[in-house]
Amino acid sequence: MGGAMEKVQYIFSVAAAISFFAGYTIALVAGVWWPQSGALITILVVMGLLVGFFNITGREIVPYLVAAIALVLVGTSDVFEPLNNVRAGLGDDVNDIVRLMAVFTAPAAAVQAIRAGMVLAKPGDK
Repeated sequence: MGGAMEKVQYIFSVAAAISFFAGYTIALVAGVWWPQSGALITILVVMGLLVGFFNITGREIVPYLVAAIALVLVGTSDVFEPLNNVRAGLGDDVNDIVRLMAVFTAPAAAVQAIRAGMVLAKPGDK
């Protein structure tokens, strides 16, 4: 029975690894052409959850959370708005891309934050 469970875990880890790269690719493309697509946003959230549950090791939690915090902060602001002065709409496109990257990253960050909280709340470490 353990072999079957290991196979399932392996399948989910491969799917999560693919989701990691595909999520950022989808965010890049969708940010330019379909930044408000509910279907693509849902796909990014589901893919982000896959990454959060199956693709981040215990060693990677803190670096991932730091990177996720930075990406979510930048993704929820309009810091690239001045690029509209370079080319009309460029800043908006970059803001949309980074916002969708944050949409993809946030679910994985939430999973890892909960995981880190559970580790910290575990009694017994002195």
